[in-house]
Amino acid sequence: MAGSNGKQKTARDMVLSLALIGIAAAVVYFISIPHDDHAPDLKRVDYRIELLTARRAADYPVAAPEGLPSTWKATSVRFQGDKSNRWHLGFQTPDGQYVQVEQSARKPSEFIEQASQGASATERTETAGDRTWTRYTGGRYDALVLRGPSGSTTVVAGTASFDDLKTMAAALRMR
Repeated sequence: MAGSNGKQKTARDMVLSLALIGIAAAVVYFISIPHDDHAPDLKRVDYRIELLTARRAADYPVAAPEGLPSTWKATSVRFQGDKSNRWHLGFQTPDGQYVQVEQSARKPSEFIEQASQGASATERTETAGDRTWTRYTGGRYDALVLRGPSGSTTVVAGTASFDDLKTMAAALRMR
């Protein structure tokens, strides 16, 4: 009977050791690993030079916002004149969502599909400023789409609400 008591003691010690290791791992996890659910603080970019370049080079009036509150942060800008004559301007909204302005003179259906990442047209429209935009939903981004008289298409899309998309669309000035 002396042998079985030693086996019980060994099994009990092993279970206690595992419990202690689990507790230590939990303490390390909760103390040393940062747990921040907030969106990262993105760097504000100055898009004025790229905007001037795009407005000189593009064969359509290039859109950029005027009068947005300073709480809207420009985070990305691109003009691809050599490939597709495509303009991109990305913003972070005050509540951390994403809104982008995309423009191109490419075939509208392909461009809208790409800019909205798969959204489809709805029967609803939004009036922003003096323009009527078509709502698109169902893709990665919701979007407002405006087909310009110059053959260009403007897409305001993102993870933000339609109210924020409409705020951006209303602020756009095309020159």
